[in-house]
Amino acid sequence: MKITSLLLLFLALTAFGPKPKLTTVKLGSGLSVGVPATFAPMPDDGIAVKYPSPRKPLAVYSDPSGRIDYSVAVRPTTFESMDYAVLLKIYKSSIQRLYTKVDFLKEDIRTVNGRDFIYFEFVSTVSDTRRTGNQLAPIKRYQTVQYAIVKDQMYVFTFVAPADEQAQWQPTAQAVMGAIALK
Repeated sequence: MKITSLLLLFLALTAFGPKPKLTTVKLGSGLSVGVPATFAPMPDDGIAVKYPSPRKPLAVYSDPSGRIDYSVAVRPTTFESMDYAVLLKIYKSSIQRLYTKVDFLKEDIRTVNGRDFIYFEFVSTVSDTRRTGNQLAPIKRYQTVQYAIVKDQMYVFTFVAPADEQAQWQPTAQAVMGAIALK
């Protein structure tokens, strides 16, 4: 009983802790995001190395250590916002295929600043499955991902931090995802 009481007290005290400081950044016509005040834009060459893809993200912001990233990507889509319930299942399955193990903390369709988003919060694990004697330790990451469709464009917002720093970065990740204004 004492443990339960202490846990409830801890949760109540941390729920009213200071909100992360975000800086509003306009990324284009009708799109602005909240970026942690200590994050800086990643240069194009850094994006090319860390996020190799035929379609470069619209923007990537990183903390001073370079371990925590917030990225915004845009890609064409033929889906519409009325497809969100189906897309939730499709994207969940896609996320599960990307990693060795995924522990979903939250998955839903939510409204942020008047716009519906598909939302995932999870801890991913990538394990070295090679059959050699020099196996690497698994890589675990805490991630939040939000998707939104505007006309024929899919916007993808991703916050990634080391899993062992989840408690520290979870409030920031949730604040960042709640600070998206997309018209």
